[in-house]
Amino acid sequence: MGRRSKRNRRKEQRLAVRRTPEEEEERRKAREQAAWESGYTEIIKENKLFEHYYQELKIVPEGEWEQFMSIMREPLPATIRITGYKSHAKEILHCLKEKYFKEIQNIEVDGQKLEAPQPLNWYPDELAWHTNLSRKIIRKSPELEKFHQFLISETESGNISRQEAVSMIPPLLLGVQPHHKILDMCAAPGSKTKQLIEMLHADMDIPFPEGFVIANDVDNRRCYLLVHQAKRLNSPCVMVVNHDASSIPRLLVENNGEREVLFYDRILCDVPCSGDGTLRKNIDVWKKWTTLNSLQLHGLQIRIATRGVEQLAEGGRMVYSTCSLNPIEDEAVIASLLEKSEGSLELADVSAEIPGLKWMPGIAHWKVMTKEGQWFDRWEDVPTSRHTQIRPTMFPRDEMKMKEMNLHRCLRILPHHQNTGGFFVAVLIKKAPMPWNRRQPKALRRAPAAVPDVPVVAADPEYVTEVVSETAAEPDDAEKEGTKPDGGAETDSVKKDSVCGPPPSKKIKLVGFKEDPFVFLSADDPVFPPIQKFYALDPSFPQQNLLSRTQKGKKKQLYMVSKELRNVLLHNSEKMKVINTGIKVLCRNNDGEEFGCAYRLAQEGIYTIYPFINSRVVMVSVDDIKILLTQENPFLRKFGSETQEQTKDLAMGSIILKYEPDPEKPETLQCPIVLCGWRGKKSIRSFVPKNERMHYLRMMGVEVFKNQETTEKAPAEPECHQETEDMDIGCLKEEEQLAGDGDQGPDY
Repeated sequence: MGRRSKRNRRKEQRLAVRRTPEEEEERRKAREQAAWESGYTEIIKENKLFEHYYQELKIVPEGEWEQFMSIMREPLPATIRITGYKSHAKEILHCLKEKYFKEIQNIEVDGQKLEAPQPLNWYPDELAWHTNLSRKIIRKSPELEKFHQFLISETESGNISRQEAVSMIPPLLLGVQPHHKILDMCAAPGSKTKQLIEMLHADMDIPFPEGFVIANDVDNRRCYLLVHQAKRLNSPCVMVVNHDASSIPRLLVENNGEREVLFYDRILCDVPCSGDGTLRKNIDVWKKWTTLNSLQLHGLQIRIATRGVEQLAEGGRMVYSTCSLNPIEDEAVIASLLEKSEGSLELADVSAEIPGLKWMPGIAHWKVMTKEGQWFDRWEDVPTSRHTQIRPTMFPRDEMKMKEMNLHRCLRILPHHQNTGGFFVAVLIKKAPMPWNRRQPKALRRAPAAVPDVPVVAADPEYVTEVVSETAAEPDDAEKEGTKPDGGAETDSVKKDSVCGPPPSKKIKLVGFKEDPFVFLSADDPVFPPIQKFYALDPSFPQQNLLSRTQKGKKKQLYMVSKELRNVLLHNSEKMKVINTGIKVLCRNNDGEEFGCAYRLAQEGIYTIYPFINSRVVMVSVDDIKILLTQENPFLRKFGSETQEQTKDLAMGSIILKYEPDPEKPETLQCPIVLCGWRGKKSIRSFVPKNERMHYLRMMGVEVFKNQETTEKAPAEPECHQETEDMDIGCLKEEEQLAGDGDQGPDY
């Protein structure tokens, strides 16, 4: 059998050599069509136990059950969200509405006219849209190819996010401000995290907001997906960590020379759940659904939520959410939290915070059902044999307590009300410390150990080492006893070699690649003065926030974090498993010293570092931008006279190319653009990743296709035959490669 298979494969390979590209394309399309037509065995969208359970609980208003079940069996509409914090959002919205959405209205697929996408009436500024176009239609219809490529390219550039409509609700209810310290406890795959980052950078004129986002996930592999999503927004205020959310460590920060516990102003607690609100997109749930899933997850959900409110600051807000309609995972968890808080928590009334959103209030009465269909109204009725499966916290409390809890302030979104998935959200306000955390540990009042000049944090944006200590204690044990939370002398956390790495333990298991450290630049690092001089960096530039990934040898790339995240890194690296943090702002350029600076600017961090640069900034026009983005190495004579005048006496090396919109010319592009460039002997080029280049061209009305080259080489001239040697041309290829590393592509 094996030999026959090999022979067949060899035969196919020989035939493939003889086929023309057109024949290969026809074969590919035929295989794809056959796959669409055959598909998998159709899943019957019925589950009698599911229907019996929710009919008995009466979470659906009377007379709406048939409508509820009917919509549950229909595919979920695709929804997209435009990144709101970038100044390009209005331009992207204009492009969508005036070009792609208008074209869709005139297209017919299989004899049916496509419906025009509609904005979500409850999402601010028309930045979220839903459409009945399925992924199958978008992918297979030649008429939608331009729209499909637009979605993929803009998603990879971080300007558009495909996200389920109800998933957008929790970040909106957090009420994030730029100064807030935010924890996203179960963050992967990262769509909600991106919303939080956008809100943090609401004012694009502030490169370093005072707040930050720490995004956590227990799954190491999913953390990489989270990193990829977060990096699209190019923020220096984001850190991705890898911990079990139910025991995520309590962090310390330095404040006026004292070490104190870090409490978060906002916490997003979107817990793992049974997911029966996702039946419309995860059709496997139809055949797998049972009440056992919710019974098994209930305890974990309480532990994660409890850990969240422990780390919430007084006056802070935590959003608890699930994509489940089950009260065992929803109201029962919230009731348990409120009960054990002894008045420290209260449910916020958010009924007016998202106008236009239709929702049902939380319920105060429910029952518990086993997977066999047996019902229990009270914990006292549960036989001893069931006590390991059914817990007291799953049941409603007495009527007086339930009334005081105000569970009606919870939000349950039913799919048939606005053609969405099912969802549950509750917003908790912390009024006082939790009863078991009211005594401050004495150790936290001690002065911190001296921070070395060259601190090193064991973390890496590309490679990760998961450090597992088999003797780790429960995070709050030390604080409850009033002892030092770090478990030893403070000087132990800072080694002689200035490495802020994991502390010694009996057994440390290393999983994954060996990681490179993050090394903060010291005040006297010889790397910095040439950079400062070459770019005329403002005295306010935060040099101490620059870091690299190597202790020895040349620093290939320099990253930057906000001062608040630097504070977190320096005082907690021994207890945190950091997957990624920082944004790349400078790249080492081969032979760069001869141009006056060994480092060129990186497009990824240009909006972070640009406000501090006072030299080598060239103002360009729209026509100049088009030339830069469509030609690989255009000569100076191709640019406008003003651009030529600005660059004629400019030394070779990295430059900034900036376009400022003219309000008096509304027909032109009305959003600023900042690009990294290089001044050669007789040319200028841009260092911009492919998808970002396509984005800017679209905003200027230049249509770009997937298979269409966006750059063209300048014609050779005798005097310029060595010009390519004067530039690190490989940097552009490296930039584009890094932009695509690990990208599985958007789900369109």
